[in-house]
Order: sequence, then structure tokens, then C-alpha cells
Amino acid sequence: MQDTVEAKEDNINKESKNNDKPLLAQRFRGYFPVVIDVETAGFNAQTDALLEIAASVLTLDENSKKLSIDETIQFNVHPFEGANLEQKALDFTGIDPTNPLRGAVDEDVALKALFKLVRKKMKLAGCQRAIIVAHNASFDLGFLNAATARCQIKRSPFHGFVSFDTTTLSGLALGQTVLAKACEAAEIDFNNSEAHSALYDTEKTAELFCHIVNKWQALGEWPLAISD
Repeated sequence: MQDTVEAKEDNINKESKNNDKPLLAQRFRGYFPVVIDVETAGFNAQTDALLEIAASVLTLDENSKKLSIDETIQFNVHPFEGANLEQKALDFTGIDPTNPLRGAVDEDVALKALFKLVRKKMKLAGCQRAIIVAHNASFDLGFLNAATARCQIKRSPFHGFVSFDTTTLSGLALGQTVLAKACEAAEIDFNNSEAHSALYDTEKTAELFCHIVNKWQALGEWPLAISD
């Protein structure tokens, strides 16, 4: 009987401590979601150049409990030494890696700035680990991980293989898997002429992810109450 009472008290104490954490730390089990999009010179993360990367960090309002974009950063990136540049990929994105007006930076400059921002925001949110949110997330995470390894950055704030994929989430919530069509279904403005820019795609993916999470919240908070 005493053991049962103590176990209940422990559970109450744990629940009280969890409730003291910022709302975002509670929402995704301590994960800090960061929406990322990359533009590349091919599909192979090990051999093909990373040309653009953008990231949106998110915030969860303590009163409305609505998720929204907090801040977005973007970098044009120099191809790493020896990188492969597939012409079809360049034609598709419209990126000219040799254009000096791009204001491109090296991979390590972009990643270190990104990681610094993520760690700062993650700490403020009371989270322990960042998690990538992306449309077809395995692609973006693969290029992020490959660039991190090339730059010999030993401590990435991101989980190495766990991700939130808005392709899957959109298929479940909206019946669409293409980013433009999912945005249309969510009544989010989407301009196809601006697509395939890391900055534009990141912010639209972030809006989409927030829409899905907020819609779930509107249905009855989390976790949803299961009726008998």
C-alpha cells in the first residue's frame, strides 16, 4: 500500500515538473522542431553540392497554444571542393553556382550560424534536441548530415535520423503529398514561380506544419481525448 502511495506521489511530482516547462518543450517530448529546406546540385548527399539552405525556427504561444514561425535564416552556399554539379538539377532550380551576386558562403559558415541559432532558441524553449521538419525529410536530413560530416562538426543539435516529414503529415491531414497542393488544401498561398528557392519552400513548409499542428490542437488539444 505504501509503495502504491509513493508511486502516485512520484507521478504527481513528475507531472508537476513537466507542467513547469515551456509549452513547446512539452508538445514534442522535448524535441525542438526546425523547418529546413535545401537546394542541391543533385540527389546524392555524399557527392552532389549543397547550394542553398534555409531554416525556420518555431514558437508556441503559451496562451493561444498556436504554433507559428519565430525566425527564418537562409544561406547561399559555395559547392564544396570536388562537388558534383548535375546540370539537370541546376536547370530545375535555376541556380548558377558561379554567380558572384549570390553572396554565397562556405558550408561550415552556414552550418555554424544555423546551429548557433538553433541552440539558442532550443535552450529558450526548454528542449533537449532539435528535430528537422521538411517536405520529404530524408532528403534534406541526408544533405544536412553529409555537410555536417564534411565540415567535421562533431556536435550537431539535430537528431541524426528522426524527422517530422510534412509529406506524410499532409497525406494524413489533407489528403495531399505535393507541397503546392497541400498548401492549397490548407488555404496557404503558394506561388509556383517562387518555388524551389530554399527560403520560400522553407517558409511554406513551416506554415503547412504549423497549420497541421494547430488544426490538431483545435480538435481537442493533445493528446486527443478518446471517447468510449
